[in-house]
Amino acid sequence: MVFDWGLVQKAIPLLWAGWLTTIKICSLAMLLGAVLGAALGLASLSRLAPLRWVVVAYVDFIRGTPLLIQIFLVYFALPVVGINLPEFWAGVIALGLNAAGFIAEIVRAGVGSIEKGQAEAARSIGMRHGQILFHVLLPQSLRAVVPPTTNELITLVKGSALLSVISVYELTRAGQAIIAVHFAPFEIFLLIALYYYATISALAWFSRWLERRLPVW
Repeated sequence: MVFDWGLVQKAIPLLWAGWLTTIKICSLAMLLGAVLGAALGLASLSRLAPLRWVVVAYVDFIRGTPLLIQIFLVYFALPVVGINLPEFWAGVIALGLNAAGFIAEIVRAGVGSIEKGQAEAARSIGMRHGQILFHVLLPQSLRAVVPPTTNELITLVKGSALLSVISVYELTRAGQAIIAVHFAPFEIFLLIALYYYATISALAWFSRWLERRLPVW
């Protein structure tokens, strides 16, 4: 077997375009997941039992079904009820909804890790439930929440490769298009792996850097 370096040189800019799409999708999906996940995580701490049940049901569904099936549900099932999404936005929403389920649990666990004495002390000076949550518990839970959240972003980037099945022209799909023309799977898939490895390594470094700079309460 001869390694085709010429093809690798041609493929690098083509895969770069797919990589940029992957970054755009993951950034938007993580933003959606963080906002929705934080809201769900806080809702899980609500005193309203029906609201907590809804959150538990959503989180259980997300954690108990494959990401690929969730992508199919967004892309193929939503048109049945009249919601037609382009491939790009279907991918963003599917990944974002998936991330939200995990981030909700991260937020709930992070807030739950704070000593109960903190809330009791705040309550003793007349603070209401919402004030205790936003001014006492959430700031202190930040250090516990950020590392697993960045790990979720890493998982999201790796999971984005599944979007190739609905023809989103992200990194993996770009590689498949090149392979279909040049019939060189080894070189292209190795190059795709290096793109993902570099991206994940950068995110892992950022996670460690951010964790070191978080305040200690």
